[in-house]
Amino acid sequence: MKIHNPFRLGFLATLGVGLAFILLQSISSLSTVLLYIGTALFLSLGLDPVVSWLERRRFPRWAAVVTAIIGVLAAFTGILLIVIPVLIEQISQLVTRVTFMLNRSGWQTDFEVWIGDTFPNLDVPVVFDAVNDWLTSNLFSITENLVSVTVGVANGMFGALIILILTIYLTASTPSLKSAIYQIVPASRRAGFTHIAEQITDSVGYYVMGQVTLAAINGVLSAIMLSIIGAPFPMVLAVIAFLGSMIPLVGTVTGSTIIVLVCLLPNVGDTTTALIAGIYYLVYMQLEAYVFSPRIMSRAVSVPGGVVVIAALSGGALLGLLGALIAIPVAASILIVYRQVLIPRMNAR
Repeated sequence: MKIHNPFRLGFLATLGVGLAFILLQSISSLSTVLLYIGTALFLSLGLDPVVSWLERRRFPRWAAVVTAIIGVLAAFTGILLIVIPVLIEQISQLVTRVTFMLNRSGWQTDFEVWIGDTFPNLDVPVVFDAVNDWLTSNLFSITENLVSVTVGVANGMFGALIILILTIYLTASTPSLKSAIYQIVPASRRAGFTHIAEQITDSVGYYVMGQVTLAAINGVLSAIMLSIIGAPFPMVLAVIAFLGSMIPLVGTVTGSTIIVLVCLLPNVGDTTTALIAGIYYLVYMQLEAYVFSPRIMSRAVSVPGGVVVIAALSGGALLGLLGALIAIPVAASILIVYRQVLIPRMNAR
């Protein structure tokens, strides 16, 4: 191949590389904003089934959106008003107990005895020496991390406010946004594209509502069970169970493990309470997997177990907790396209 104007070719190639680099830099700079928009879109799709249900009850669109948003905010505020005073009281009790335990002259000896009895094969003095050496050598980095966590909490609260505002706008304008996107597709393919897109958005919406419902069930049942067995700080642990269940795949297991370990703490819980809690969560996880989840998630697209694991791990590696949350509905959307577009197209050849 003969190149007639190498200078122009090199200039255009360099210009293309430069524009691609600027584009990637811009996307990287806007990553936080894009994350806010993606989260708000995800939440707005989760609210869309509620809005649609209200519209079928002859609510105007704006009234349905306002009612759904007010309902969610009212429920969230009610939970906070109920839980926060109890959380503050029980966290204060926890801090008081831990402070009392640390101020005792023989607390380290008691703690070593408890660890030795609980884990008989563990070399306790070696573990304590390693922990003390690590704390001494990393004191500055620990302080720096605490400051970073404080700044991160402030940024998280600001981001939550931005996401709330975006969610309200996106929920209100969902039909117009869908219509604008559908208009981009050629008229000959618009009907099929619209059908698949509606399935995807409905699947995401039902998934979000189903996950929140499962988390609420776990939180309420955990609060009742932990109060009955006399577990320490039952409302705090119930909130942990609720938040854990919001994370697909590993959330319930992680939350249950934390609750059982808290019940094992010396001067806080006891072995019997921890054993009862452990047995309860083993039974509950089976009920959630085989009874609650299939019934609640029946309207969402089913995703094979292997795909769930891969999607959750990949989403968590890319976007952290949010990635793990949205990975499964994204995988369900890809499966819809695979089943209804790719397979029929391949079979038609």
